[in-house]
Amino acid sequence: MADDKDNEKDGGEKKSKGSLVTKILLFGVLPLMTVIVLVVGTLFFAGVLSGGGDHAAGAVAEDNVDGDGEDGDHGDGGDEEGGGETLPAIYLPIDPAFVVNFASQGKARFLQVTVEVMTRDPLMPDQIKLHMPVIRNNLMLLFSSQSYDGVSTLEGKETLREEALEVVQQILEEETGDPGIEAVYFTSFVMQ
Repeated sequence: MADDKDNEKDGGEKKSKGSLVTKILLFGVLPLMTVIVLVVGTLFFAGVLSGGGDHAAGAVAEDNVDGDGEDGDHGDGGDEEGGGETLPAIYLPIDPAFVVNFASQGKARFLQVTVEVMTRDPLMPDQIKLHMPVIRNNLMLLFSSQSYDGVSTLEGKETLREEALEVVQQILEEETGDPGIEAVYFTSFVMQ
C-alpha cells in the first residue's frame, strides 16, 4: 500500500510536471514562434528581406546598369513580376541658384531660381557634373531671356521648366549620346 501511495505521488508529480511543460509550450513558446513566423513571412513578401525572386531581379537590374543586359531579357523578367522594375530616382541639384535680371517696363527685375534634375541612370550624375559649366551657361541664357510677365504665371513657369529640361537634355545628348535626365524641377523660384 505504501508503494501505491509512492506511485501515486510520483505519477502526480509527473502529471503536474507534464502539465506545466504543456502549458509553457502552449501559452509561451507556440505563440512566440507563430509571431516570429508571421513577421518574417510578412517582411519577406513585402520585399524587406531579400529572397530568390528579389535577388534575381536585382541581378538583372545590375546587368542593365553595366550595359551587359539586353532590354528583352529585362522586359521578360519584369513581366513575370507584374511589370518592369524601374531604378530609383536620383536628384541632383544645380548649385548655386541662378540669379538673373531682366528689364520690365523700364524697371530692373530679378529672378532667382534653384534647379534640380532627376535621372534614374546611376552613371548620369557624374556626366552632369562633368558638363556642368555648359549646363549652367545655357540655363543662365535661357533664364535671362525671359520676360517678367511671361514667368509670372503658372503656365509661364511650367513652360520655362519644360524649356530648361530640353536645354539640359540637348547638352547631354550632344556630349554623351544620351539625354540622361527625365525631369527638371524648380525647388525655389523668386521674382522681384
